[in-house]
Amino acid sequence: MVDKGKIEKFSMAELSRLRQELMQSGMDSWQAAELVTSFLSAHGYGVNSELVPDVLLRLEGMGCTVDCIQAELERVALVM
Repeated sequence: MVDKGKIEKFSMAELSRLRQELMQSGMDSWQAAELVTSFLSAHGYGVNSELVPDVLLRLEGMGCTVDCIQAELERVALVM
């Protein structure tokens, strides 16, 4: 797992855009997992793929705030 002091804070715009992309109709769970993996990979992180399904369930909730998304990404991000 990532040391919480070492993961970057993603911008509100990035997190909002990620949430918006995850909310797109027609995106299945495999595509959503790939999107989260790609997002973190683009920022230099690996992903704990075992935790991604749980994270996706939380992110798909309409009440998930930008801070919530940040926290969920911290759960699955691995420092490379």
